[in-house]
Amino acid sequence: MAESTATQEINSIETPDIEVNPKETALVLIEYQNEFTTEGGALHDAVKESMATTKTLENSKELLDACRAAGCTVVHVPIVYDEGHGEINANPYGILTAIKENEMFKQGTWGAEICETMKPTEGEIVASGKRGLCGFATTNLDFILRQNNCKNIILGGYLTNCCVESTMRAGYELGYRVFTVKDCTAATSVEAQIAAYKHTFGMFSVKTTSVQIKEALKKA
Repeated sequence: MAESTATQEINSIETPDIEVNPKETALVLIEYQNEFTTEGGALHDAVKESMATTKTLENSKELLDACRAAGCTVVHVPIVYDEGHGEINANPYGILTAIKENEMFKQGTWGAEICETMKPTEGEIVASGKRGLCGFATTNLDFILRQNNCKNIILGGYLTNCCVESTMRAGYELGYRVFTVKDCTAATSVEAQIAAYKHTFGMFSVKTTSVQIKEALKKA
C-alpha cells in the first residue's frame, strides 16, 4: 500500500462532531516504552515503518499535551516483567514467546522505561500489573478510572492490533466510551495497522484522530 494512501486512511474523519468532557475522560497510553518507541529498542525496527506513517510519537505527544492542558486524567500503562520472566509460562506461544525468550520489558531496564517524549509528569498515574495483552485484565486500570470518575477513554499506543485492540475491547465491554486514536498507534506493518482501523476499531470504539480529539477538548 502506498504511503500516501495509508496516510489518507489514517487521517480520514469517520466520526464527525465528537464531544469529550475532560472531567470524565482519561487518556490511556499503552506501552510507550523504549522497546517500541526508540532506536535500539528490541521491537523498534518492527514498528518504525508504521510509526513513520502515522507519526505516532509526534501526534501522541501533542495529544498528551492537549489532554494535560484540558484537565483529563492521564494514565500510563506499561508492560513490565521480573527477572527471568517467570510470569510467562515455561512453554509460551504467540507473541509472549518472543518477549520471554528475548527478555524484553524487564523491570529496571532501559527497554522497559517509558520513553522520554511520553514520560509521566507529577500527578499522572502509572497503572501497575500489566503482564499480558489487555490493559485491564491483570492491572488496576479499571479501579483507577472509576476512582477518577472517568466514563470516557482516549486510547493510543502499541501494538495497534494487539494490546491497544485488547484494551479497546475490554473497555467497551466494561461500559466505557472508547475513542481509539488512529494516528497515535502503531503496528508491525502498515497493512496490519490499516486492517485494524477498517475492520475492528469501529466495532468496539469510536474511530478518531488526534486532531479531532484536540478540537473537541478545545470546545469542552
